[in-house]
Amino acid sequence: MKFTDLNLPEQVLKGIADTGFTDCTPIQEKALPPALSGKDVAGQAQTGTGKTAAFLISLFTRLLNQEKAGTEHHPRALILAPTRELVVQIEKDAQALGKYTGFNIQAIYGGVDYMKQKNALKEGVDIVIGTPGRLIDYLKQKVYSLKNIEALVIDEADRMFDMGFIADLRFILRRLPPFDARQNLMFSATLNQRVMELAYEFMNVPEKVAVTPEQMTAERVEQVLYHVARKEKFPLLLGLLRKKGMDRTMIFVNTKREAEYLYDRLNANEFPARVISGDVEQRKRMRILEDFKNGKLPIMIATDVAPGVCTSMGSPM
Repeated sequence: MKFTDLNLPEQVLKGIADTGFTDCTPIQEKALPPALSGKDVAGQAQTGTGKTAAFLISLFTRLLNQEKAGTEHHPRALILAPTRELVVQIEKDAQALGKYTGFNIQAIYGGVDYMKQKNALKEGVDIVIGTPGRLIDYLKQKVYSLKNIEALVIDEADRMFDMGFIADLRFILRRLPPFDARQNLMFSATLNQRVMELAYEFMNVPEKVAVTPEQMTAERVEQVLYHVARKEKFPLLLGLLRKKGMDRTMIFVNTKREAEYLYDRLNANEFPARVISGDVEQRKRMRILEDFKNGKLPIMIATDVAPGVCTSMGSPM
């Protein structure tokens, strides 16, 4: 299916054309028809399958085709994501695809630009993309209102549970207009029981679409497990890094202390590395991530507070 086969507004088609996309990916082919018809959709798709473009195209089309309610400039659409990195990536894709829509799109996340984001919400935005914590902060201050939300997107729903955000997520969802007065789109790597319970509670008879089996591992990822004693871990790691094809390596560890220990030993052995952990300032974190993506940084060490890095490493949209 081509995007031109769908009944999309001209502004959206121009944005798609600028990105160079012509054919729908499998998740887009399954999710777009029901979403464009106004139905709620619960989609199962891994990172890099095109789900971001699927919900952005649906959202833009709905807002363009539906007259804005009221005169106040409160957000018309809300996109919720579990990590800062994912919010930044979605906002980047939204600006590209929505270039000709005229919508004011604002990313809201912790760690940077508190007053800048607050003032942007006060001035009025059409689409808000954010993490639950910072959104709740501004909501409690009455900086913005959710009463005019016409479309809701929950991305990486399973990770909302895994990262302990479900209480915050429910806090926000309970302050939206009734579920049958808005369109709801939810995407997750797995549509397990707890994710579907959330869908049935806050969505209007969602249509379930899936393009991947219920597994967390991408099909093209080769997994290898080494059983080694603790004292043998670092020598093994050095040996693996010296192998051909290990020029860009991501290493996950449990704690900040372990990350710093590994950082010191790798650099001492002439393997340049940087660390991303919970206390790394957000701008610095994004610079490290960008350097890694561009190939300037060969090794990145991350604690489990930064799994959003993997999401950001996926293909655009």
